[in-house]
Amino acid sequence: MSTMSAVNICQVHKRYHTLSALKGINFEIPQGDFFGLLGPNGAGKSTLINILAGLIHATEGTISVMGHDVRTQWRQARSLLGVVPQELVVDLFFTVKELLTLQSGYFGIGPENKPWLEELLETLNLSDQADTLMMNLSGGMKRRVLIAQALVHKPAVVVLDEPTAGIDVELRKVLWSFINRLHQSGHTIILTTHYLEEAEALCETMAILNHGELIALESKTALLARHPYRRLRLTLTESPPALPSWLQEKVQSLQGRELVLRLHRHEDQIGVILEALRSAQIKLVDLHTEEPGLEEVFMSLTRPPPILP
Repeated sequence: MSTMSAVNICQVHKRYHTLSALKGINFEIPQGDFFGLLGPNGAGKSTLINILAGLIHATEGTISVMGHDVRTQWRQARSLLGVVPQELVVDLFFTVKELLTLQSGYFGIGPENKPWLEELLETLNLSDQADTLMMNLSGGMKRRVLIAQALVHKPAVVVLDEPTAGIDVELRKVLWSFINRLHQSGHTIILTTHYLEEAEALCETMAILNHGELIALESKTALLARHPYRRLRLTLTESPPALPSWLQEKVQSLQGRELVLRLHRHEDQIGVILEALRSAQIKLVDLHTEEPGLEEVFMSLTRPPPILP
């Protein structure tokens, strides 16, 4: 028996007159996944999230949350979804506690939700600010309130749209600790971020959009395996007078005694490289290899092709 997807995106198009923001996006997000939605600026990530959240409608196609269509069954879909937006959009004339209580009311939840609200305040280090007006909070504190606001109804699916943009290290640690707790308890997490090291550390599966199209949908392991190159970083005893010509083609950088070579993992053998350096009377102090990260894979997939003369 197959398990229902947390989010099902089926052939979604979004057009603004002659501009196509999304071009037939089609994929599913399994329940309980920590899912990365990545892409450069203008790729269509925010458009897709806005359709998922019911803020705009798709031109064609459908999106469902836990089996509920976001357009025809919007009440059920929104009750299962919590979105932390990029922008700090809050009502400045409520206190933190009032804002969270009001948000609970939107979902038909009354005083019985008080223990959960207090837990949110405590976990996000907002307890001391509970009776403070939103207008008097710092940007980082407002970001914490937005996170709490998205979670008051304990949604099955949590969308984090650039949640760590412009926040300090302390809040980043608090946020990821809390989100990991939610994930461990079974919540599906969808993350968009330009901090690719965060996506690499946290996400299990990733989709990459570019120019409104889905160009990759794979597990993190499979995605990283796409990049056939690794780096060999060498510290030499002295700056080399010259490298063998065939080795010069593999040089990524050479600064003083620090030499970095870009090697194909299946074609270039490190032993052959070291023997060539020894033959050229080039001596080493240290060496280590660096496997490709998500940034290298991302750039190789989204970088525009070179313009040929």
